[in-house]
Amino acid sequence: MSLSTIIIDVHTDENRVPDAIAWNATDTTIENAQKAKAMLLSFWDGAEKTAMRIDLWTKDMMVDEMADFFYQTFMTMAETYHRATQDPGLTSDMKQFAKDFYNKFREQQLKNNKA
Repeated sequence: MSLSTIIIDVHTDENRVPDAIAWNATDTTIENAQKAKAMLLSFWDGAEKTAMRIDLWTKDMMVDEMADFFYQTFMTMAETYHRATQDPGLTSDMKQFAKDFYNKFREQQLKNNKA
């Protein structure tokens, strides 16, 4: 049996707002820590039947970047759900939600930029 370790460093300002996020893992060929502007980390507690999570983003994360991040995360979650359940119907619903979310975001941005 082997042990894999993921290290996440979060640098904060004096108000504890994230300035920078970097991560690295032992089971990768990448030597240097990778920078990130946001992270969503979830754990499932099987005993309590609850999700525990850490959601962080740096203060320089733009709204359009956050929308892209959520769109891609929704799509990835749909793929993960499909691999775990082989349920094409719910997978398709999740992907459609992601597309609808992103399209609504873009419509709002266009509307707000015209105002």
